Amino acid sequence: MSDPDHRLSRRRFLSQGAAAALGAAGAWLPAGPTAGAGPLSGTGSDGEPEKRRLTLGFIPLTDCAPLAVAAARGFFAEEGLEVALSREPSWAAIRDKVAMGVLDGAHMLAGMPIAASLGVGGFHHPMVTALSLNLNGNAVTVSGELHARMAAADPEAMARRPVSARALKRVIEADQAAGLAPLTFASVYPVSSHNYQLRYWLAAGGIDPDRDVRLIVIPPAKMVDNLAANRIAGYCVGEPWNQVAVARGIGHAVITGYEIWNNAPEKVFGVTREWAEAHPATHRAVLRALIRACAWLDVPGNRAQAAELIARAEYVDADPALLRRALAGGFQYHPGSQPEALPDFNVFHRYAANFPWRSHAAWFVAQMLRWGQIPHAVDLRRAAIEVYRPEIYREVAAGLDIPAPAEDSKVEGAHAESWTLATPDGALAMGPDRLVDGRVFDPAHPVDYLAEFPMHARAAPLDELRALNVPQQA
Repeated sequence: MSDPDHRLSRRRFLSQGAAAALGAAGAWLPAGPTAGAGPLSGTGSDGEPEKRRLTLGFIPLTDCAPLAVAAARGFFAEEGLEVALSREPSWAAIRDKVAMGVLDGAHMLAGMPIAASLGVGGFHHPMVTALSLNLNGNAVTVSGELHARMAAADPEAMARRPVSARALKRVIEADQAAGLAPLTFASVYPVSSHNYQLRYWLAAGGIDPDRDVRLIVIPPAKMVDNLAANRIAGYCVGEPWNQVAVARGIGHAVITGYEIWNNAPEKVFGVTREWAEAHPATHRAVLRALIRACAWLDVPGNRAQAAELIARAEYVDADPALLRRALAGGFQYHPGSQPEALPDFNVFHRYAANFPWRSHAAWFVAQMLRWGQIPHAVDLRRAAIEVYRPEIYREVAAGLDIPAPAEDSKVEGAHAESWTLATPDGALAMGPDRLVDGRVFDPAHPVDYLAEFPMHARAAPLDELRALNVPQQA
């Protein structure tokens, strides 16, 4: 759906609106003359789109917003594209329909194109991403009953933020002593950031996610009903499904994904490798539209409009007030409590959020190895290079006069505070990236990182991993 009264032409986006859109969002710190003064490269720079009518899939979550905004504000149309957005019931449906060509591309979990390309879980179809859609947006929510038990078992641990899983460990130990069945927790997909964040938090608190609890997969929109029916004790999911449980009085959000990993990668725009190769101009046109939508979303004054848009039945079909709260940087942890300020709970563009960091890709591969989803040794750097395509992003960003990182990877977890990343075109303001356990992931030494964890289900031998992952010479 187009919004002709409000949509920007690509040239006007830079000449009139880019400085406001990017500067207000804290996206970058200019060095030298104001960027955005020149014209955008048109579709002619890449050639006309090879395919104009596209169907793009999404899951009903707050972070489907870039696709909804790109459609509603005419960003797709200004690239010469006719885009139909298809609401899908599950991440498996997204993966399968993109692979079969039913969908041209989709809002995807950041780990999904990697897993599909590596054949994780028995599904093998090479995919690529050249765009990260957002950072953060998840939380771990538990039932009211479990929250009360955790508070009674270890009130000190529950009073500190970020909340550790120590109190949950005590509850689990009591259940084990009583001979009770393990508690069941859900995430949205086996290779999702939700699964890895939940596992990371549990393991950091001394809980073995494969032995001490039972982990299952439930589509995001089904989480709250399953919690209400006592089929699960908790879950890790994106918004609005944590705030819905809190608003209904049936759940407590104990920790956000941001608190587990500050500014963690969340969703990407994914396509099959063959689609990207067959439609390079179309691919870049979609990326331009989505980058513009992400920049628009990170202007604080636009968040309320975005909430009203995605609250519609064709998108998330949820209470606009709950969506406005999360998008505006507020988060309610407990029923009846006052929302707390979490300004980076949803990041769509600032902090180089749209750049497809290969270090993010390598971290996901490391988690797949840590938890035994990849049973054999793999070259993490090669896997990241084949799937995450920062060179395409740089080309598109340059046409929009948006600075991009010069390097493909960075050390993850090394910054507890905001920091600045130098680029050839200016300085990018970056957010914290600390992990809850304080560990640091250096993509040049991924095996050392894997070897640090006493709790794992790794099947690939470390010596074989080291043989395949020799640090690159400077």
